[in-house]
Amino acid sequence: MGDSNPLSSTKVLEDTYEVDVYPRRDIVLVQGKKSKLYDENGREYIDCASNIGVSNIGHANEDIAKALYNQYMKMANCYSMFYNDVRGKFAKKLIDLAPGNLNKVFFCNSGSEAVEAAIKFARASTNKSKVICAIRGFHGKTMGALAATWDKEYQIPFMPMLQGFIHTPFNNFEKLETAVDDDTSAVLLEIIQGEGGVRIGDKNYFKKIRKLCNERDIILIIDEVQTGFGRTGKMFACEHCDITPDVLCLAKSIAGGVPMGAVICNDKIKIPKKSHTSTFGGNPVACAAGLASLEFIEKENLPQKAAVLGEYFMDGLKQIQINCSRITEIRGMGLMIGIELNEKAGQYINPLMEKGVIVLLAGNRVIRLLPPLVITKDEIDIVLRAINDVLCC
Repeated sequence: MGDSNPLSSTKVLEDTYEVDVYPRRDIVLVQGKKSKLYDENGREYIDCASNIGVSNIGHANEDIAKALYNQYMKMANCYSMFYNDVRGKFAKKLIDLAPGNLNKVFFCNSGSEAVEAAIKFARASTNKSKVICAIRGFHGKTMGALAATWDKEYQIPFMPMLQGFIHTPFNNFEKLETAVDDDTSAVLLEIIQGEGGVRIGDKNYFKKIRKLCNERDIILIIDEVQTGFGRTGKMFACEHCDITPDVLCLAKSIAGGVPMGAVICNDKIKIPKKSHTSTFGGNPVACAAGLASLEFIEKENLPQKAAVLGEYFMDGLKQIQINCSRITEIRGMGLMIGIELNEKAGQYINPLMEKGVIVLLAGNRVIRLLPPLVITKDEIDIVLRAINDVLCC
């Protein structure tokens, strides 16, 4: 049956045929290169969103394209009941990069799936059920991850939530310690709360939690879906706190834009065979992209670049803040930056886009900047001028 529908524009097609769950911005993006994006009219934008932290190595990376093509022509999928060469190499590469005593990988397809696996792994390994999370924390929108996520706006349509999740104030160890009991299986936290406003965890807070988890036989899960792979100036944000979790949740930038997630864990995790599996988890194409992505991150020293460029970006923003009454705080780590305002931030998204800069929100009052780690100082300067023009007019 042919398509007789006269409606053909991209916006009309998506509005007509897709479930309406995404708040759309009124542009059609068709191409990207490094830190730039281009719409259907050829207009150029500097990308300070990175698909919410996915594009750490930038857009249209040739190393990823070659790896994808070569692997697809060799073998696209191989369910994990069979051994596979590229999956084994990628698993070893992740473990080589992982901090501390993390020594096993479970592959999945997204950040939410990584969190789901981590919750199940903790419950199976401890025979306990409760999970302590943080107020303003975000861990995904599948049912288990959604129960760990703080925002009730996301939860209300799907009540009742999975039981056993307790939320305590971020950076408040005393409140967290009080919430622990003999049925606590895990503590699940972000080092930096991304969706929650780019709020940075205190090093001593995490050190105390690590000690508590050791003492009480609790699994410490760190969600680095957004902060992993150089974003904060180190390969993993937990390295800033000098701690190693029992379970590390990864996704977003792990495979250069190809959907993939991973859970890296230590010997505390014990789960029965067949209890948690994934049809596409660890497929060879995604693993080849992941291997190429990690090699590119190392070759280009992107964590160090993120640290240097992040400091440059933050310094520029703080100079803007001096003469801008709307800005109340600049906070961040590496190239993960939040600009908190004294009013709602959403009204400035389109004006910045009109200036050729794409940014994100992080709550009602925070503009979030997550540029590719390959952004240049010249591009940062353009972004700073746009922010100054829009916020300080």
